[in-house]
Amino acid sequence: MHIQRTQADSIERRRWWILGVLSFSVLVIVLDNSVLNVALPSIQRELHASSSDLQWMVDAYSLAFAGLLLTMGSLGDKYGRRPALQIGFVIFGLGSLLSAVATSSSQLIATRAVMGVGAALIMPATLSIITNVFPAKERPKAIAIWTATAGVGVALGPITGGLLLEQFYWGSIFLVNLPIVAFGLLAGVFLIPDSRDPHAPRLDWVGAILSIIGLSAVLYGVIEAPSNSWTDPTILAAFAIGAVALIAFFAWEAHVDHPMLDLHFWTNPRFSAASGAIAVTFFALFGAVFLLTQYLQFVLGLTALETGVRLLASAIPVMVVSPLAPRIVARIGTKLTVAAGLATITIAMVTFTSLDVTTDFFGVAWRLALLGVGMGLTMAPATESIMGSLPLARAGVGSAVNDTTRELGGAVGVAVIGSVFSSVYESNVGDALRGQPGSTVAGAKGSVGAALTIASRLPGAAGRALGDVARHAFVDGFHSAVLVGAAITIVGLVAVFAFLPSRPSPVDVERQDEEFAAERASSQALQARSRPRLEEQVE
Repeated sequence: MHIQRTQADSIERRRWWILGVLSFSVLVIVLDNSVLNVALPSIQRELHASSSDLQWMVDAYSLAFAGLLLTMGSLGDKYGRRPALQIGFVIFGLGSLLSAVATSSSQLIATRAVMGVGAALIMPATLSIITNVFPAKERPKAIAIWTATAGVGVALGPITGGLLLEQFYWGSIFLVNLPIVAFGLLAGVFLIPDSRDPHAPRLDWVGAILSIIGLSAVLYGVIEAPSNSWTDPTILAAFAIGAVALIAFFAWEAHVDHPMLDLHFWTNPRFSAASGAIAVTFFALFGAVFLLTQYLQFVLGLTALETGVRLLASAIPVMVVSPLAPRIVARIGTKLTVAAGLATITIAMVTFTSLDVTTDFFGVAWRLALLGVGMGLTMAPATESIMGSLPLARAGVGSAVNDTTRELGGAVGVAVIGSVFSSVYESNVGDALRGQPGSTVAGAKGSVGAALTIASRLPGAAGRALGDVARHAFVDGFHSAVLVGAAITIVGLVAVFAFLPSRPSPVDVERQDEEFAAERASSQALQARSRPRLEEQVE
């Protein structure tokens, strides 16, 4: 038997099919978060969750995801990116099943963290495989498609969640992940090539532990501070522990022989400035969407499905603009493209401050569309800038850094924007209800959903008055929160103008071309060595 084509030729032939499977793998991660956002009001009612519980349902996933990404990226580089992808699917599927049968807020928070562990294996594996499968000239287009798939997830999530919640109980939003996981596992076996760094260093467990402790402590403090006060000893202790752990993390990474995160990566402005752009983008996006889904359902009174339809206004522009971004970069460069995206996001965040308790469909839709355009202009060029600045052998770690900045930005965005919102909302409700029974005030301050539930039990004018107070307090808190998001994106915009190069350096391009050719040659050599043994076995 004669093997006519080399392994490398086979990979090149099916590279677009590989991209399809990897993009579909990302879909399950994005779909899960967007579905959850729509379901938060239903979960709040069924599990009697507080605003802090809702934030932790989002952040437990993001924190586990972000805290483990660098470790999982390193594992993929060392032991193989396809096994990392497959194991990640299994863990994610198990976490989804457990989330669907959770009976309390604490259980759901814990199972969401399990899902985050699976996602931490899946996400860096997909992008690192893409980087190793596609040559430099095709890579921007491939990454743009991968990014646009996230837009598809954002679009499908609310609609899927709305349809499921119309017909089934809230846990069905997690069960929908299981068929996607099964498809990803099956397709991965037949299509996805394995790749790894043959010279990968040993894992940096000390760095992993320090980063998890530091991030967890800081986020806990930010989320819980509005409820317990910023000067509460527990909150101050959380911030202190987080600061010490993060300082120790960076000190350790700077001196250890085999760091989890090579700090020299950050000296390349294509890497550092693009990472910052992604972080501030997702800070604004996750924080805004966290509040928008509640605004649409609680303040405007829409159903989960109607909310999903309106959120399409931001998802569709992401799907359309992301694939066009590489062409725009080719004309005006990465700096101007990413800067234009961040400027558009900033404008969108500012326009949210004119939403009120009677805003119509068009008034919501055009603001969301503006946000989607900004996302599409920012994500694909910034991601390609990160991946194009690193050695291909470290693609897993590079992908993990990209995903870490994305998830950290989103987690901190939910925490900070949610905290600002909670502070304003609780203050306004407390002022408006001064003199009312303490149980009414405490319940209404817990969340807008709780306030509306209490209002529905009160007679006539009293119920309507409490409902109006809660809705207006929510809108005021939302306005203050999105202005914080806008301020952060302005900081990112300034950093992009100051540091992000417009074009990759010739050194980066030449190095990656040489590495890509070397990997193809290595695959051919491996196939040539194995061919005689295969022929003997066939004979």
